[in-house]
Amino acid sequence: MNDDTWALVGDVVARVQRAIGLQQAPAIVILDGEQGRRILSDYDYQRDDATSHAFEAKAADQARALHARRFAFAVPQVIAEPTPGRYQARAVSNHPLRPGEQETIAWTAHDTTDGADYGFAPYTRRPNGRPVFGEPELFDIPITATERMPGRRLLHLLLDP
Repeated sequence: MNDDTWALVGDVVARVQRAIGLQQAPAIVILDGEQGRRILSDYDYQRDDATSHAFEAKAADQARALHARRFAFAVPQVIAEPTPGRYQARAVSNHPLRPGEQETIAWTAHDTTDGADYGFAPYTRRPNGRPVFGEPELFDIPITATERMPGRRLLHLLLDP
């Protein structure tokens, strides 16, 4: 991953962190292209597949209009690792975490030169509920992201129009 894309990841993760601090959980994508930069958000992204598909399709349309070189997409989720190296995710909620679950910001980044990268930015909560954020982490092992990985549909829409 190049420095410009990593900076975009840092920016989108910071935006999601600020939203979490305000007790919100939007999906946010930053599109960077020849025609400028756009930031899109959707507060209902995790409601259902139709809503997430529609947001990623809208982002793909905007990316094409911008002649996007890169994007970074992030959304807060609750993850668990039921078997080593295999993650499951669900939408964040006000319910307590179950054993083995961790709150995180899942992110996908793509650059037309360097390809796609995926990662997490974990966070925990103090007893009063205030979030404490970790730094974004890049998966440094081969990964196969499923269609449910935030931003994965956007990537497919841009690469396989």
